[in-house]
Amino acid sequence: MNLSHWEQEIYLRDIDVIIIGSGIVGLNAALNLKITAPRLKVLVLERGVLPSGASTKNAGFACFGSVSELLDDLGRQDEDQVFSLVERRYKGLKRLRKNLGDKAMVYEALGGFEVFGPNDRALYEQCSARIEEFNRKLKKITGIAGVYKRSDKKIKSLGINGIEHIIENTAEGQIHTGKMMQALIQRVHKMGVLILNGIHVHSFGSRGDFVSLLVNEGMEIKGRRLLICTNGFARQLLPGYPVTPARAQVMITSPVKNLRLKGAFHYDRGFYYFRNVGNRVLIGGGRNMDFKGEETTEAGLTRAIQEKLEAMLRNMIVPYADFTIESRWSGIMGVGPQKSPIIRQVNGNVYCAVRMGGMGVAIGSLVGEDAAKMILRSF
Repeated sequence: MNLSHWEQEIYLRDIDVIIIGSGIVGLNAALNLKITAPRLKVLVLERGVLPSGASTKNAGFACFGSVSELLDDLGRQDEDQVFSLVERRYKGLKRLRKNLGDKAMVYEALGGFEVFGPNDRALYEQCSARIEEFNRKLKKITGIAGVYKRSDKKIKSLGINGIEHIIENTAEGQIHTGKMMQALIQRVHKMGVLILNGIHVHSFGSRGDFVSLLVNEGMEIKGRRLLICTNGFARQLLPGYPVTPARAQVMITSPVKNLRLKGAFHYDRGFYYFRNVGNRVLIGGGRNMDFKGEETTEAGLTRAIQEKLEAMLRNMIVPYADFTIESRWSGIMGVGPQKSPIIRQVNGNVYCAVRMGGMGVAIGSLVGEDAAKMILRSF
């Protein structure tokens, strides 16, 4: 690729920090680098026209943990670890709202709801028995009394079929994912961050005090520091790291007349999730139908999962109305044996911030901030 003098001077010369990945984490890292050290030249590389992972494709849940998720986590981690992560998610959502503003990303405090059907009676009893205990712990984190509450009285008004119980999280909400990312991109642009889309990084290596990246058509880009924020695609640049790609399939309906659903909902231990987007319904999930098959970095849809999601819409969520499926898509998350993110020095002048565990909206702002601090300490 033959670049002009102008292109090289503006984009590729004297780069202090190169960030791979223009999602929530990468852009928040760039933002915090410029806030703390405005003179740094920061370049963000993105291989897609839009962020390729989950940042522009997630369901827009501003959530930090349902009761059944906490129960599941407590079965695998000690109590301090579990509630430390809950606190990080809650504070991360507050930071996101402070950075961008509720209006810019259409934050709606409509609550989060975990719904239980006839096959979930044992799970509901386990969850219900822990509500008061979890509320005491959550009050210390949020300052809110009674974060979780039993809300069976809302079942009829929501119009959901085949549901026996609801546990509500009164401190959760939802956002417009696209507007959140648009606001974040606009803010880093104003700070002087450069973003190049359509750049595929094939390899990287240290050369003295610099890191050299080989990208499209054999072009080389050099910078003083490199931060990898590719989340679900982390293994492509960091083989051996405990980050597994996890595809999430999503669909959204046409406008539903007299839609009764309001809020963000989790079902079947969170493997399915749905919400209203204005007067449309968004639903996603089903990865538990084929865990191995969904461990992929390939965007795509599968017939079995799509049919399951559509059946849930028609039979359970909005059985009282006619609608069509307006669009379908998928996003790639990064998960692993632990839910905590990996924020560390890889080697030399190379660093990473990956593995959001499906909670990028909640923790991405703080992870990006921590990554920026890590980079700044190295100068």
